[in-house]
Amino acid sequence: MRSALAQALLPLLDDDQEKALASGQAAIDAFPDLFQAALQDRMLAKLGITHRTPDNDVLMQDLLTLMQEEKTDFTLTFRYLSDLIAPETASGGGISSIFALPDTFDPWLKHWQQRLSNEALNASERQAGMYAVNPAFIPRNHLVEEAIEAATRREDFGPFNQLVDLLSQPDKFDIDKARYATPPRPEQVVSQTFCGT
Repeated sequence: MRSALAQALLPLLDDDQEKALASGQAAIDAFPDLFQAALQDRMLAKLGITHRTPDNDVLMQDLLTLMQEEKTDFTLTFRYLSDLIAPETASGGGISSIFALPDTFDPWLKHWQQRLSNEALNASERQAGMYAVNPAFIPRNHLVEEAIEAATRREDFGPFNQLVDLLSQPDKFDIDKARYATPPRPEQVVSQTFCGT
């Protein structure tokens, strides 16, 4: 399948097949480094870090390892970190009203806060930047499934419209909408999704 796609794209790269192959191979060879750089940039933004340093990769990997070991929710973890930057101005009272990191994160949090102290960005600017990439609300599968069920079984588009409205401003946490921020309970886990959901 992939080779058929590659063959179909070759004429778009160059009329000369050998040049097209060389050009395509160069793009494929460059991709891993480009992907890693883009991933690191995105993760640094999620952590509120604006400057690259040699210890960034370790800081990021240590966090991801902790999250995996403690089974913390990806979205809520990063939103919690965003709130920690300036708890007194945390959007909607902050995610901490529904989520907290276990004590096992404390050493990592100290390392992260020390890393942030080496940068000149003020807390409100850092928090605004982090909120832009760390939403409080995402289209969680169980909520999408709930909206689909209501629409298809009862012709009730209320849950769909509520979800769309909420997701139009995913960075604006509201404690009254906390159920939209929380992960599914075991009985709400959607085990099968379909194209388009």
